[in-house]
Amino acid sequence: MSREAMEYDVVIVGAGPAGLSAGIRLRQLAAESGEDIRVCILEKGAEVGAHILSGAVLEPRALDELLPDWAERGAPLDTPVAEEQFLYLTEQRGLKMPLALLPPQLRNHGNHIVSMGNVCRWLATQAEALGVEIYPGFAAAEVLFDDQGQVYGVATGDMGVDRRGEPKPGHEPGIELHARHTLFAEGCRGHLSEQLQAQFGLRAHADPQTYGIGFKELWEVDPKQHHPGRVVHTAGWPVDDATWGGSFIYHLSADNQVYIGYVVGLDYENPHLDPFMEFQRFKTHPAIRPLLEGGRRISYGARALNEGGLQSIPELVFPGGALIGCSAGFLNVPKIKGNHTAMKSGMLAAEAVADDLAAATPVGTPLADYPDRLRQSWVHDELHAGRNLRPAVARWGMRLGSLYAGLDLKIFRGRLPWTLHHRHSDRDCLRPANSMPTIDYPKPDGVISFDRNSSVHLTNTQHEADQPCHLQLADTAIPVEHNLAVYDEPAQRYCPAGVYEIVTDDAGSPQLQINAQNCIHCKTCDIKDPLNNITWVTPEGGGGPAYPNM
Repeated sequence: MSREAMEYDVVIVGAGPAGLSAGIRLRQLAAESGEDIRVCILEKGAEVGAHILSGAVLEPRALDELLPDWAERGAPLDTPVAEEQFLYLTEQRGLKMPLALLPPQLRNHGNHIVSMGNVCRWLATQAEALGVEIYPGFAAAEVLFDDQGQVYGVATGDMGVDRRGEPKPGHEPGIELHARHTLFAEGCRGHLSEQLQAQFGLRAHADPQTYGIGFKELWEVDPKQHHPGRVVHTAGWPVDDATWGGSFIYHLSADNQVYIGYVVGLDYENPHLDPFMEFQRFKTHPAIRPLLEGGRRISYGARALNEGGLQSIPELVFPGGALIGCSAGFLNVPKIKGNHTAMKSGMLAAEAVADDLAAATPVGTPLADYPDRLRQSWVHDELHAGRNLRPAVARWGMRLGSLYAGLDLKIFRGRLPWTLHHRHSDRDCLRPANSMPTIDYPKPDGVISFDRNSSVHLTNTQHEADQPCHLQLADTAIPVEHNLAVYDEPAQRYCPAGVYEIVTDDAGSPQLQINAQNCIHCKTCDIKDPLNNITWVTPEGGGGPAYPNM
């Protein structure tokens, strides 16, 4: 069955902060110039914001530039930061760090505690009012290349295909969306973005990207424990000094609600480590538990995040398209923020696209002006200043690495005349299970700490059961013959949703069971599998989590 095709000037893959900002900026420039720029945004979530998971404290710098009257327009930035704390946790104590000793990147004056899902829903209304077409529930599953190897758009995945790849009743073929420029704003570890980086060799001169897995819960707490506008970050316990980790606690204004979350660097060495259980254990700390006692957990989610910084950003452009936002990796690690940089990258790409369309350059000419604009922007300045934090911790551990980076950021303002580099991908850091200590995690109590199954239930995750598995193994023998034998199959632990299980068959032999219906699209398996044996591909549009206020 042939596929219908739709024509646009620009197609954007992903309705996150970068994609929506790009769409808005394109239509603003079209209005200023009097030229019509036809813009379409595809979003794989069932609605805009359904797959958005971020801390989040939003620095409004990019939003100020994009929509200066955002407050009058009703942007959901309802909780300005009013108070800040930073704690270093030992097993029993929480040591409050003087804020004056911290680098300026960790200060949040003028920022806002937000639900980025709700911010993206609001941005979508602004984009549509300007004429951007947004199609939620349609997942871009394929990049379209012409005979010269240039990108000329994307195709959405077929709907109504069974697990064997055969059409079911009601089958609908995907739709092709053709465009002069295609911007990929899929978020961290985007499926198509990774293909494009390989296809065009975009990582040839970049360091390996390094990642974290971030967990987040929304709680309704005892009113006596609620302090609207309070921001708390912690480092230290429960992870050891060799493991990158830390937490965030953000108090919203409404309904006694608090975001609490934890990030573990995916360059950890011990295959027995369970990032989900480290988060659950963190909540039991004497300095944290009182906040949650008497409260109620409302939501849960998890998502991988880029942490490589400036030196891990690939080439951004290729014939027919560009990478924006976390598809490229613009997270500012010292600030623990990436939404403002993602938005600005989308805006800069939009300006380069508008200039290209106005100049009518030959089709397929790479947008060289976009990387140039980024190098001259405050995004580059921010990332350059913070470039040495993450590799310093990888080399020297949390305490010494953070001390080094603190001196770099606080005393030298990130201007030291050298750049530390990431030497390994995260999957290469694992050591054999028999050489590393096991970790005894306490059983979740169901009050403060919880198991995976009850947590996944709170993500509202749905997938059509009879569809091809979107977690593809290059070699089905590797999970047992190699990963289980050498690393005690770490997928059992690094997955935050219980997707991967080792079970025994009727003969008593171990087998890997993939519970793809549990997948919350965090992408951790695509990053951490020891032999790069798992590839996360796009499932049917509309599937996955449905985060309401996260």
